[in-house]
Amino acid sequence: MRQTDDVESRLADRLAALRVERGWSLDELAGRSGISRSTLSRLERGEISPTAALLGKLCEVHGRTMSRLLAEVESQAPQLVSAAAQPVWRDEESGFVRRSVSPPHLGLRGEVVEGTLRPGADIAYDAPPVPGLEQHIWVLEGAVEITADGRTHTVRAGDCLRFRLWGASRFRCPGPAPVRYAVFVVLP
Repeated sequence: MRQTDDVESRLADRLAALRVERGWSLDELAGRSGISRSTLSRLERGEISPTAALLGKLCEVHGRTMSRLLAEVESQAPQLVSAAAQPVWRDEESGFVRRSVSPPHLGLRGEVVEGTLRPGADIAYDAPPVPGLEQHIWVLEGAVEITADGRTHTVRAGDCLRFRLWGASRFRCPGPAPVRYAVFVVLP
């Protein structure tokens, strides 16, 4: 079994555990998240991999950042993380690749994530996983259009956009090349 398959299996188990911890049925979680009961069931059984948008909705419902949720399925994060050991998650459907450069730690509020979007990729999140989440987005290569709380910004290589997120957000790669960026996330 590949390492990615193992992470996806642990993620499926963790999503099921979070629902059970709250005493929610699949129907209740479906109502809270806007994700169909059948999709949730398939996610929890590991039959399908979550897209970035689905994972974003589940993180919102469970009050976690995506990094924190993914860290819960990884082993304890060390202080030094070599490039080869940084967890990578791929959403082939949306064209999003996410690398946890500095995996979150339960006692710390900040983390660094690298994101890559292929040309034409467009990911929308209905709400932040944690209201008031602070983000600094530094574009390393290419360009990305970021909409946060109703304002759209075009961020190009070398530019840095920072904001506190209270509402919906959207990341879109207009192309013609992929965009690679670093996100510095700080919990409120």
